[in-house]
Parts: sequence; C-alpha cells; structure tokens
Amino acid sequence: MKYFTSIIKIYTHFIDFLEGLSLLDQSESNDDLALRAAWLHYVGGMTQAEVAAHLGVSNVKAHRLVAQANQSGAIKVTIDGDISKCAALEVSLTEMFGLDLCHVAPDLNEDGLPLRTLGVAGARFFQHEIQKHAGRVIGVGHGRTLAAAVRALPRMGSSDVQFVSLLGGVTRNFAANPHDVMYRLADRTGATAYVMPVPLFANSAADRGVLLAQRGVRDVLDLAISSDLKIVGIGTTQHDAQLITSQLIGSSDLEEVRRSGGVGELLGHFFDHAGQPLNTMLSDRTVSPDLSALKGRRIIAIAGGAEKVNAIRSVLRSGHLSGLVTDETTARALMKEGL
Repeated sequence: MKYFTSIIKIYTHFIDFLEGLSLLDQSESNDDLALRAAWLHYVGGMTQAEVAAHLGVSNVKAHRLVAQANQSGAIKVTIDGDISKCAALEVSLTEMFGLDLCHVAPDLNEDGLPLRTLGVAGARFFQHEIQKHAGRVIGVGHGRTLAAAVRALPRMGSSDVQFVSLLGGVTRNFAANPHDVMYRLADRTGATAYVMPVPLFANSAADRGVLLAQRGVRDVLDLAISSDLKIVGIGTTQHDAQLITSQLIGSSDLEEVRRSGGVGELLGHFFDHAGQPLNTMLSDRTVSPDLSALKGRRIIAIAGGAEKVNAIRSVLRSGHLSGLVTDETTARALMKEGL
C-alpha cells in the first residue's frame, strides 16, 4: 500500500503550557496518543510495530490507536491542526521570542536533520501562504530544508503569485545548486520565479558593486527587498555548514566568522550567540538584502535539527524573524535554554 502525505485533523484543546514542555509521558491523553500514532504511521511511514516501539506501547495498542484515529475522522488530506503538546510549544515560543506565528511539527524519529518532518510542515506552510498571497511577491531563500519543503509541495495553480530569490546562489557544486528551489517552485505552481544569477558572496566589496550595477541583478534584488513575505532557512557556522558543502563560501572565510563569535546565519548575514550582527570580512561582500532592509519585514524561517539549535536561537534573538516552522525536538531544545 502506498502512503501519501496523510494528514491529521485534531479536535483537542491546548493543555497546560508546562505539561506541553515535558516529554511524552503517561499524562498524555489517549486522543493525543492516537493522533501521534497516526502521524508516525501515515506521515512517518512507520509500521505499526515500529509505532508501538517508538511510543512504548504494545503492538495491539498501537493498532487500536491508529484505528481510533481513523474512526474519529482525524485522517484527512490536509493538516488542519496540531498535537496539543506541539501547540503548547508554539504558544510558548511565540511569546518567548516575540513571534507572530510558530508551527511545531510532531517528530518522526529521524536521525540528523529532520528533513521529512520539516519538508511536510514547510510544504503545508508554503501552500497556505501561496493561496493567501494571491497577486503578491514571495521571497525565498535556499538550502536543504527549503528544498525538502518545495519537493513536498503538491502541484497547484498559482500563476498570480511571483517568487523571487532572496540571495545570490551561483555555486561550483551543481548538485547543490540553490536555484533548484526556485525552479521547483515555478514547476509546482506555474508561477513566475526570478533568480539572482550571482554568487552569494562577491570576491570584494567593489565586485559586489559591479554585480549589483547590472540591470537584471539590481531589479531582482529590489524585488526581493520589497517582497511581501520572505521564507528563509537558517545556517550554522560549523565546519560542515551548508555554505561550505555547497561551495558558496570557503572554509577560511567561515573560520574568520567563528573567531568573531558567529553562531547563526540568515541570508548571508551572521549573528553571535546573543543575536547581535557581526561585521566581518564577508559583510561588505554579501549579495542579499542588507539587514537594514529586513527590519519590519515579514520573515518566516523553516529550520530544525539538533545541530542547528544554537544557530536558530541566535537568529531568533536577533529579532529579525516574524515566525518559525520547526520540529518538536528542536522546539523543546529552544525552550530549554530560553531567551
């Protein structure tokens, strides 16, 4: 049997915030447990035996929980709600970091970067915003997480929406070409997509000026700055950061950022642990909207994973984000240390 993106509609209410911050335990309601089991089974692709092992219940109970979710009418073709503990995390993160919105997806027990979880949750957010922003411009960053979200996006008619790349992305590694995100968006929606055919970091500040002086490049950057919504990823400054593996930047450049205290990256701009922007050798070479142009804009990040917790917290503390789409484990880790 083939399982497509099966979705869970939830009829439960918010539980107490403190309960929402605890790990899955015996206090979780049977309805919530049934919904979690259905999520793991239909979206995560787990067998019912694997669901039983993951939840710490018998195989018979796992079968009954999935059946209960089916019989209650919870299984739909779109996600209409969230598990209550995830919803509690959403409220807590929204209040802690002053966000306008936060979506926390239930974990699918993935190792490493939770691309399946973030892909499904990110696609859901993309779909909602595309339908909501008819006739408007949506700016899009790049990276593995955004690529996963776009791959999970169903085909939909949205020719009246325009997409624009928020930053340069020419790279020597074709397999990691960030513009793939824009091409897939155009293919999925039939909408017009504008790319920025320049590197993310110019060789010098003077070269950046030359690149931006080109009429097509300047036009795309102006469109990116003025976009009604900006959907972005968040990068790290670790040795295996996507900026290095995709050959957008050299390891020596990132080492200089780390020495300056860099922890998180947003659209080619780096922030320290406290969320303060860093003025490094890369700052004047970055081909993306200036930080000053991002103030007051609606910027939503789709990001998660244990290796990115510190980077996400750094960017959240900077105050540049309006919202966050993440996974349950990352949300709990962000709440653990707090603001």
